[in-house]
Amino acid sequence: MALLIAVKGWDPAPWAERMKERLPEHEIRTWPDAMGDPRDIDYVLTWKAPGELLNSLPGLKVIFSLGAGVDHILKGQSLPDVPVVRVVDPDLTARMTEWVTLQVLFHHRKLPTYAEQQRQRLWKEHGQPGAGEVRIGILGLGVLGKDAAQMLVRFGFDVAGWARSKKEIDGVECFAGSGELDAFLARTDILVNLVPLTPETTHLIDHAFLSKLARDGVHGGPIFINAGRGATQVEADIVRALTDGTLKAASLDVFETEPLDAESPLWDLPNAIITPHIAADSDPAALSTYVAGQIRAFEAGKPLENLVDLKAGY
Repeated sequence: MALLIAVKGWDPAPWAERMKERLPEHEIRTWPDAMGDPRDIDYVLTWKAPGELLNSLPGLKVIFSLGAGVDHILKGQSLPDVPVVRVVDPDLTARMTEWVTLQVLFHHRKLPTYAEQQRQRLWKEHGQPGAGEVRIGILGLGVLGKDAAQMLVRFGFDVAGWARSKKEIDGVECFAGSGELDAFLARTDILVNLVPLTPETTHLIDHAFLSKLARDGVHGGPIFINAGRGATQVEADIVRALTDGTLKAASLDVFETEPLDAESPLWDLPNAIITPHIAADSDPAALSTYVAGQIRAFEAGKPLENLVDLKAGY
């Protein structure tokens, strides 16, 4: 049994080391330099590997996506007829929820204002609304969106969520489908984007979309937080929204092109928070344990978990 680690832009060595520890009976290989005979490979752990590689493995049984998203596998390429598994791990989920909660609280507790006052040596208090007065909207209620929503409910925020199909989450008002999207946006003060990238969500979040957010909130304007996928947003429209008052502020962890170009106007906007795609950074130790468990279960004849619907991209 051979497992291939095929990652682009990452060092494969930490992944290979940990997979050897967790699956000592399997041969662990790395692409492109230590791939060996492609006919021997049963499993692939991938991040942005080219489609032609995946299609060159005749004995392939399962593809594992090393990350919360699978658009890097699905986008613009045909795939072999094998299961694709989304890596869903408590560690990755917790990291995403940490980052989303941090950004919500950062804006809610007026940290940008107080940071600027510190630079000015200005001691001035500002009224602080309660969490229950703030309407949070989670766009995308998969594993990550659900966990973030539940955490924000525990903080006392008025939380709603939107998904392609109807969900039920305690304490969260759930909207579903295109027919309920506008109503969801109209009641949202802080929008958190966690939808996967699909043909339907590509460039979904443009100026017109952001213009539908609530404008009567206690923070004086809507706030946008994106930790989902960069291509779901139109960055030129976000710049426009941040400068014309459509948005009060934004926290962005993902971008249409990464790294974000040094000439992007987003860097200079005082009401934009930029982080370099670190909201749910993949931890080799935690995710390797998850993948090893899935492989052992699969080889014991048990069904795989978190299979991707290839037609829907979820």
